[in-house]
Amino acid sequence: MDLLDSILNAMDAPPSASEQQKTLIKKQRELMERMQNKQKEELSRFRKYVDERMARFAKDDRVCIEFQPLDKVHRSVIHEIAENGGFIAMSFGQEDVDRHSVVYKKEHAPGEDEVTARRNGDGWNKEIAKEYAEQRKERLAQEQSNKRASTAAAAAEAGCSTDPDNTAGEVKPTTNYKAKYAHLIGESAGLQAAGKTETNQSYGFVPSKNKKDMRSIEQTLADIQAKKRLKLQQQQQEQQQQQQLEEEALEVSQSTTEDPPAVDHQ
Repeated sequence: MDLLDSILNAMDAPPSASEQQKTLIKKQRELMERMQNKQKEELSRFRKYVDERMARFAKDDRVCIEFQPLDKVHRSVIHEIAENGGFIAMSFGQEDVDRHSVVYKKEHAPGEDEVTARRNGDGWNKEIAKEYAEQRKERLAQEQSNKRASTAAAAAEAGCSTDPDNTAGEVKPTTNYKAKYAHLIGESAGLQAAGKTETNQSYGFVPSKNKKDMRSIEQTLADIQAKKRLKLQQQQQEQQQQQQLEEEALEVSQSTTEDPPAVDHQ
């Protein structure tokens, strides 16, 4: 310890802060506290403003309300109050540019077209809704056309034809396979091969009818438990019978020992 104490005493102590530095640090701390208190007061006023606007929105006939572009902290306040009030809040736009929040009533949740339009920065009104509805119809028609074209191409490669009036795209063979391969398999063999097949009831070690268990899992477990209980009851009955037989045998042996046969002395 003496050596350690001598080393520590030989080291230079950290420089002490001057009065000017202490004053500067104190002013910085006070400035930071004032800024934090100012932010808290501003958020409190904003929360009150959002609460009042949400209350008016809940009583009127408007479908949604839109807030001005705000930072992430203020938007989180809007989303929190909207969730507590039973509304739907969504944010659209680019961060730090025009990112804003829109609050909907649950019975008037936005559709796919509106969400897409707002994400694209187009806003939302009757004209834009009509435009996006027409674009969606054109897109669905194009997808169906592409699907029919791909189905027709696949059928052509497989040597089949498709009915143009068949909207489901069902593929129909153009030839009869029996007539096409009659020279290979013969007509009688083809008819026999195309006949109805029957399952082999004795396939494997267990009949197939025993493998078709139509019971549910709950019913199967209940049956297994019932079998276990029945087996346990049988074992208990057997034990009781065995114990009863042993007791009877013991009583007979005791009675024989206590009452010896009488001897005739005549």
